[in-house]
Amino acid sequence: MRVLLDTHVFIWAVTDSRRLSKEARKVIREATEVFVSAASIWEIAIKSAIGKIKADADEMTRAIAASGFVELPIAAVHAAQVARLPLLNDHKDPFDRLLVAQSIVEPLVLLTADPKVAAYGGLIRTV
Repeated sequence: MRVLLDTHVFIWAVTDSRRLSKEARKVIREATEVFVSAASIWEIAIKSAIGKIKADADEMTRAIAASGFVELPIAAVHAAQVARLPLLNDHKDPFDRLLVAQSIVEPLVLLTADPKVAAYGGLIRTV
């Protein structure tokens, strides 16, 4: 199985956080490939600057390869897929929407801890 980590799952995985569930650890360990989107680094850069996330974008960028994960660039087809996603009333996070779009286009199982993201259905797995 090929997996795309959402931003928090990625941060928890590379920092060995107790917030990362046993199920998520198992999925990551057993995946044939684990991807981290450039959108997650973008989200970390923005949200750390405004104090919403405690993580350093440069350190997290280095952690992708150091963890054996694969960087997933943002392509035009990913951005275009966002337009085809439903607008959910309780979830409009642009970073999550891009991750969902990438999971559809590639296709990849999107591993998330956010139940709001799971509302998009498809290849999303909540752990």
